Amino acid sequence: MYLIPISAFADNYLWLLHDGKRALVVDPGDAAPVLQALEQHALQLDSILVTHHHQDHTGGVEALRKACGAKVYGPATEQIPQPFTPLHDGDTVHTLGLDFHILEVPGHTAGHIAFYTPFCNFDGSIKPLLFCGDTLFSGGCGRLFEGTPTQMLSSLDKLAALPGDTVVCCAHEYTLSNLRFALAVEPGNADLAAYQARCVHLREEGRPTLPTSIAQELLINPFLRTRQPSVAAAARRFDPSVHDDNTVFAAVRQWKNQFK
Repeated sequence: MYLIPISAFADNYLWLLHDGKRALVVDPGDAAPVLQALEQHALQLDSILVTHHHQDHTGGVEALRKACGAKVYGPATEQIPQPFTPLHDGDTVHTLGLDFHILEVPGHTAGHIAFYTPFCNFDGSIKPLLFCGDTLFSGGCGRLFEGTPTQMLSSLDKLAALPGDTVVCCAHEYTLSNLRFALAVEPGNADLAAYQARCVHLREEGRPTLPTSIAQELLINPFLRTRQPSVAAAARRFDPSVHDDNTVFAAVRQWKNQFK
């Protein structure tokens, strides 16, 4: 399998996974760059996977379906361009010879889902693969537009429990701004400092910082580390009223919302 991040808008990645002949695309907010990539690589689009209803993730769905005849899969409880196959937690999508398990991960939106396959062959290396939309970013997580801190913490716990070598495909290039905040939370985190330096180098070369991995995020992402004493202490300095896992997470999310 080959994985291509297609840039769109200011900072979106529309993920294209293909086997040299057939392809799937995740969260195509814009059809044009996807059609260009399909033509460039001589690919047939089989499937469109949608994680949530926001326009920058769905805007190209109808045009791609009409142009390619691809089948669309999306969250059952959100407004996705019809027709599509509605998905719930525990469902499985079979495409490109892979089985993608559906994980409900509410928080960013009420019905947000993620697509996870435990076995994807990348040049002879078998690794798990996750398309997580706007739930998890490298060094960060999605804003809580429709869900609660408790929901988002539970969703991130679900993703954090996946194997460490899981290839994590986030939908936005937010990494450097997320890492600036993460360093404010954990200035003494050596893994975080090293990761930031690596990501700065990648962006200076015009390369994406993504995909990331679950193991990497557990070392550097404050939203996966809210139970770490260093992060919990930082949250209490921001909001002295925090008293449990959910309020620590809520404080870190609010801190990030207003971080400059």
